[in-house]
Amino acid sequence: MYSTASGPLALARTLALVLLACGAAAGVGARDDFLPPEEAFRYRLESDGEQLLVHWTIAPGYYLYKSRMDVASALSSMQLGTPRYPRGEMHSDDYFGEQEIFRDALTVSVPVVRHNPAARELAVELKWQGCADAGLCYPPTVWTAQVALAPGAATDRPSIDDVLGLGRARTSGDEFLPPDEAFRLSASADGPDRVRLTWQIAPGYYLYRSKLKANTSGADAQTGRLNLPAGKSKMDEYFGRQEVYYDELVATLPVARAAASATALPLAVTYQGCADAGLCYPPETKHISVRLPPGGEAGGGFVSEQDRLAALIRDGSLPLVLATFFGLGLLLAFTPCVLPMVPILSGIIAGHGANVTTRRAFALSLTYVLGMACTYTLAGALFAAAGQQAQAVFQQPWIVVLFAGLFVLLAISMFGVFTVQMPAAIQTRLADLSNRQTAGTFGGVVVMGALSALIVTTCVAPPLIATLSVIGQSGDAARGAAALFTMSLGMGAPLLVVGASAGKLLPKAGPWMDTVKKLFGVMMLAVAAWMLARIVPEQAALVLWAVPALVAGWLLWRVSRAGPALWITRTAAVAAAAYGVALLAGAALGATDPLAPLPRLAAAAHDELPFRAIKSVADLEREVAAAKVQGRPVLLDFYADWCVSCKEMEKYTFTDAGVRSTLAGALLLRADVTANDELDQALLRHFGIFGPPTIAFYGPDGVERRNFRVVGYMKAGEFASLARRALARPALAAAGS
Repeated sequence: MYSTASGPLALARTLALVLLACGAAAGVGARDDFLPPEEAFRYRLESDGEQLLVHWTIAPGYYLYKSRMDVASALSSMQLGTPRYPRGEMHSDDYFGEQEIFRDALTVSVPVVRHNPAARELAVELKWQGCADAGLCYPPTVWTAQVALAPGAATDRPSIDDVLGLGRARTSGDEFLPPDEAFRLSASADGPDRVRLTWQIAPGYYLYRSKLKANTSGADAQTGRLNLPAGKSKMDEYFGRQEVYYDELVATLPVARAAASATALPLAVTYQGCADAGLCYPPETKHISVRLPPGGEAGGGFVSEQDRLAALIRDGSLPLVLATFFGLGLLLAFTPCVLPMVPILSGIIAGHGANVTTRRAFALSLTYVLGMACTYTLAGALFAAAGQQAQAVFQQPWIVVLFAGLFVLLAISMFGVFTVQMPAAIQTRLADLSNRQTAGTFGGVVVMGALSALIVTTCVAPPLIATLSVIGQSGDAARGAAALFTMSLGMGAPLLVVGASAGKLLPKAGPWMDTVKKLFGVMMLAVAAWMLARIVPEQAALVLWAVPALVAGWLLWRVSRAGPALWITRTAAVAAAAYGVALLAGAALGATDPLAPLPRLAAAAHDELPFRAIKSVADLEREVAAAKVQGRPVLLDFYADWCVSCKEMEKYTFTDAGVRSTLAGALLLRADVTANDELDQALLRHFGIFGPPTIAFYGPDGVERRNFRVVGYMKAGEFASLARRALARPALAAAGS
């Protein structure tokens, strides 16, 4: 209990706190003084006898929910049709999630059906619910009002759609639109090589992005991947987290055709959607025909290699498909993306020392190739079906560093610095087991082949894109995966020859076997440097390449023996060491090219094109629109630091004088997708591509020449010829300008 002396002081403190609280409340009240609903949402009614117009005026800082609005008749002698609303804006609402709302002003029109021509007044019920941006949400409300009607004749009875209000599935919750009314599909030609597909989606309904497909059954044309805009993320009760479309969807479908004349293109378009109120429609396939105008010089008759191969997979005989892709795999085996597998496999075989025989070396090679082919096929099919880029997933820095570290350890082991050994008891049991079967370390070889497939062979090429496109777009995973597997076997066929010859050529015992193992250790270091060069600065990459060069020089000098080969090994040792020193000097002086480590040579070898960087779909659309205004064509290059073929294009194709002359008038854009972040993935999805290098061309009309897309490395002469056609002004456009 307080003393009498402290009573006045306590009272004064209490009064002070009350005054402060009142002042704060006054400030809050001034800041959050919400309007009464009739002032926040004013309406005015008018009618011409045929329709009712509801004019809403919404105070600044307030909004109405579209899904909570309705207009109904309070008289049985009057009927109102389905209200027609203007398009609102999408709003992420604290109370109801993603909603379409109206601000400022809107007019709702409603058809009026009356059966008594003498009726002069209509009693109306206006249903609404709205909120204030400051945080207040008004309860659902129904206002009644009357509006005068102009004289008119009796109207036929309303249709069942008008009476039941099927267009208001959100508010009724009991009736749903037929699928053809919920999702109205239309198609039109968007130039000679593209079709525009448009869905008008009823309010309260949505389409799934993942369920949209379009292709042609015609023999005279091929369709590419459906180009779709970004949708909205939605947690769907049927399919989980999905990307969906509301209100309207406009998609474009690239078409490659041989005929330059006008032609009718038959299309099969598949889609699936749901209603927010709870109904999910089954997949719907519409068969439509689109009349394409005559093709011009820019597109007529040309079909890209990847599209031609995709058509072969879909429609060709299976033996021809398998034979073709095995041969294409053989060609890919000699590209810089696959060649690093040769020292990997050779090092594995050499690591077995005196136990290597021709038969065992071939068995190890076959195990490695099968591990690589199976993993390559399985990973490619899974990622293509999911619409993902497997390349970028396995080029994350921590994965590359981990795998490069494994090669460094293998190299050090081959140098004899350490030997990985198990306890003697386990070694004895494994030796007994090895005497009964020749499997030995085959399990480890399978793992190495699998890792090589995921991390080493990272190149994009037309055959690979063709197989992934068939799997991802047409859903024919069996034929696509079969082509991918035979292509992998073709890539691995030279490795079988390497394995068999290694078993025959490698010395079986003695000091030379030890030297050969150490040389293969140097090759392992080179593979590690090649991998790490993708993720480190270019100057640092020169230092990495210097390591195997200097180690090779030291090793060759040490193993030199008196005799005829002395001067050969000593010369090779000096050359390797000199190259290593040049790499270190070049890195210190700012050079970036390991093949031209001295700055003066590097400057002569590199003359880069003036690419302008873009990051997002919005960046791309802005640049293409600006180029269209100027009448300039556009080249878009997808690039990544870890992409070997991208570096080849940089070094050998883009530096060619003919290529530079061809691209002189074009706007050159580059999308660096090294980071593989959300914007990069959205841009790749926008084009429906699986990774770099991919080059897209836009004509002066701002339209992409889809059938001229380049994937993988292309030589300078071939690229210049293709680019001239792709960037040319269409004949029709030229005639009309």
